[in-house]
Amino acid sequence: MAHEMMEALMALCEEKHIDQLYLIERLEQSLAKSYAEVLHLDYGARVTIDRMNGKVYVYELIPKEESFDEETGEYTEFDERDVTPKDTSRIAAQHAKAEIKAIVNNSARQQIYEEFSHRIGDIITGTVLQSAPEFTIVKIREGVEAELPYYNLQRHPEERNERPSNERYSHNQRIKAIIVDVRNPNDAQAPVRDGRRRPAIIISRTHPDLIKRLFELEVPEVYDGVVEVRSVAREPGVRSKVAVSSYDDRLDPVGACVGPKGSRVRTVVSELRGERVDVVLWSDDPARCVANALSPAKVTRVLVDHENNYATVIVPDDQLSLAIGKEGQNARLAARLTGMHIDIKNESLAADIMRSIPREVEQAAPEEEGGHRCEYVGPTGIQCRNMARPGSRFCGIHEKLAEYGEFDVTDDPDSLI
Repeated sequence: MAHEMMEALMALCEEKHIDQLYLIERLEQSLAKSYAEVLHLDYGARVTIDRMNGKVYVYELIPKEESFDEETGEYTEFDERDVTPKDTSRIAAQHAKAEIKAIVNNSARQQIYEEFSHRIGDIITGTVLQSAPEFTIVKIREGVEAELPYYNLQRHPEERNERPSNERYSHNQRIKAIIVDVRNPNDAQAPVRDGRRRPAIIISRTHPDLIKRLFELEVPEVYDGVVEVRSVAREPGVRSKVAVSSYDDRLDPVGACVGPKGSRVRTVVSELRGERVDVVLWSDDPARCVANALSPAKVTRVLVDHENNYATVIVPDDQLSLAIGKEGQNARLAARLTGMHIDIKNESLAADIMRSIPREVEQAAPEEEGGHRCEYVGPTGIQCRNMARPGSRFCGIHEKLAEYGEFDVTDDPDSLI
């Protein structure tokens, strides 16, 4: 029977990818503790298992008097006496079952950690196994589970919330999520729930990188690296802004991400359970980038303070509420997207401030390719919103007025031009 048990152990090690010597050493250590208690051995025992036939040998440890250490009060050297009982196979089988189960579980957890610790940031598709008030268990594949936590952070500040507030999950539902953390199974403080270790893999549905990975799946240009997702600002479950740029001047990155009739971005929105996604064009010019980020609002002018990372945005009076958004959402997402503090003012309130802006201050507006704004400034201090004619400083209307001398264009530093 011992020989059959040894063959079964070797087969198990090969199936579960466990080191055979490690498994046998763990069994020997476990059996040594058990036999010391069963046989009432004062100084413990040493157990060896024959690697060929599986036979178990038990040796009592007898201390040598000359090896007594007065500092520690313990013996350091021992003689051994064979005290192998007749029923070693029965006791060994009982302990082997529990020990093998623990070793297999630890080995599986370690293999999962080694595989997925290098995949943080990757997107996975899983099936919901169990939903509870504070977490959801998602099956990634056979034998591999992940945890999607959504704890109340006021009651559990040490935990995390990775679920959008508008989402609920049902059994066997398939969801996509991103891996944000992998717990080390050898950590002594690994979290335990109901006496069991919690899954090592933590996934998220709120992380901004989830949108990046979804666009990689749906947009071939993003996957190939021709179009790059430069920045993502997100309020999970409500609205997101995505800034994209292209390495090919002939390719429109926004159009590539939106897709024909919005098919590509619609797929991303569907996966995010209806979360609104705005795709805007990224620019290395901070002023233009801020103007694009406030889309769909139209911007008249952007004044950038590079030292303080501050942008003052002037918008038409009828665009103020759209630029700010509901409860400041549009402006807040634009600030996160660009990394700048944004102050939005309408033209009427900003007229007095704009008169005092020196000409040297950097000013920018979202201009069309190859053109610029008409430089005419009215009596109220508001600049004309028309585009200038090619080769001229003014639009068609004000160019004629300038020829007849009905207004003067000044180089005075207090001018808005």
